[in-house]
Amino acid sequence: MNMEIFFQNPDEIPLPPAEVRIRELKAEPWSGGKLIHIKLEVDPSQKAPNADLFITTLDGEVLASASIIESMSRKMELTMHLPFGAVDNELILEARLYFAEIIDEPDLNQETKPVQRQVVDQAILKLQIPDEPRE
Repeated sequence: MNMEIFFQNPDEIPLPPAEVRIRELKAEPWSGGKLIHIKLEVDPSQKAPNADLFITTLDGEVLASASIIESMSRKMELTMHLPFGAVDNELILEARLYFAEIIDEPDLNQETKPVQRQVVDQAILKLQIPDEPRE
C-alpha cells in the first residue's frame, strides 16, 4: 500500500487515517440564511481525507449536502445553499470525516471495485438562522 504524506508542517506529525480528527467546524449564515459559509479543519494526515457535510432540520430532513473528496488542504472552506422556502430558524450541520478504501476483489477491474468508507470522526453543530435578511 502506497502511503502519501499530506499537510507537511515541521511542527506537526501527520497521523495515520484512523487517528485523524476534526479540529474545528464553524458555520456562518449569509444572505438571510440562504447561504451557509462553512469552515472545516482536520488534523494533519498521512492520506488525503474525505468529508460529507449535511444541513438538516431538527427533524432530520436533509436540506443540503456536500462532499469533499481527497482534500489536499487540512483547512477547507465552502458555501452551502439552502433550498428556496427553507424557513426553519434552527438547523443542524453535520460533518463526517472518512477515508475510502477500495475493497480488493480479484475478479473486478480497478474501475468497478467497491469502495468502503472508514468514518474516523464526526462533528455536529447547531445553526441559528436569522429571521430577517441581512443588508
